[in-house]
Formats: sequence, C-alpha cells, structure tokens
Amino acid sequence: MISIKNEIEIIILQHPSEVKQSKATVPLLAGSLAKCHVFTGENFDTNESLQQLIAKYSNSVALLYPSEFAQVLANNENSSCLKGIRCLILLDGTWKKAYRIYQLNTFLHQMPHWVLPDIYKGKYQIRKTTKLGGLSTLEACCYALTTLENGNERYKPLLDNFVAFNLFQQRFVPTTSNNSSMEIPNE
Repeated sequence: MISIKNEIEIIILQHPSEVKQSKATVPLLAGSLAKCHVFTGENFDTNESLQQLIAKYSNSVALLYPSEFAQVLANNENSSCLKGIRCLILLDGTWKKAYRIYQLNTFLHQMPHWVLPDIYKGKYQIRKTTKLGGLSTLEACCYALTTLENGNERYKPLLDNFVAFNLFQQRFVPTTSNNSSMEIPNE
C-alpha cells in the first residue's frame, strides 16, 4: 500500500453495509491517505469525534455530494471558493444509502456542497452504476483532491493501485456463458 500526504483532510461517512464488502474502496483509500477519517453509521449528529473534527475546520468544511445546491468542483470561476476548503466530507454507500445518510444528518445541509464535473469516467468495473458521474468513493476522493490541491499528480499512484485492485477482483468474477446448448448426459 502507498502512503500519500494529502493537504486537505478527508472525512468519510460510511454506511454500515459497506464495511464488510470485499469490493469496498474505503480501506484502500483510508490506508493510503495520511489525513483520512472514517466514521461508520447512518446518523452522525451525536458523534462527538466527528463533530469536533468538523468544528476544528469550521467554515472550511465542504461536502462532496450531488445535492440540488452543489456547485461544480473545477478550477475556474469557483477557484477562489475552493481555496478555502481544508476538509472534505464524502458519503460512502449506494446512491440510496448515501442519500439516507445525507437526509439523516442535517448538519451536512449547512455546509457548501460540491460535485465533480461529468468529465470523469469511473474505472470501478466490479460494480456498475447507470448514474452519470457514478464513481467509487476512492475515485471521487482522488479527483476532488487533485482539483483542490491544484491538479498535481500525487493521487495517480493510488488510482493505479485501484485499477490493479479491480483487475485482481475481476479474476474472481464468474464469466457468463451461454449454456443453453449444453447437453446433460444420461446417468
């Protein structure tokens, strides 16, 4: 596993159903980033550790989530707003579970929301999503950090490891074949 000293603190709010997923990307992400905190659950309103971490960054915390209020995270007209982000929160789970986490935690509604531009194509071939911009938590985090930290190549090795992780996982996915013409021998 590689070690990356990210400048922006990362907080991941992970749905409990994601913890034991063999295809989960959060362990690879959390094990690679120096500043990464993972909190597991659905409702985090009373999680003192999380609330203290958010309070530490005060007005410099943002949420990466495609809400109706989200602005596109890109180095352009929003660049001055992006410079103020020191801590980024990501939600980890299916779209439905991430939405549930968002709805249950009203403190998330109070901070700026950002969404990645639709230019990124997911490399997470194990899981399929039909959502435009549907990326794994690891991919979304790396692309967001690349933008927030001025487009450096710091996260490319982590994305390369992610591709290798995918290739390894695919070795265990059964291939589909058409068995309709297969004859069953008489016993």
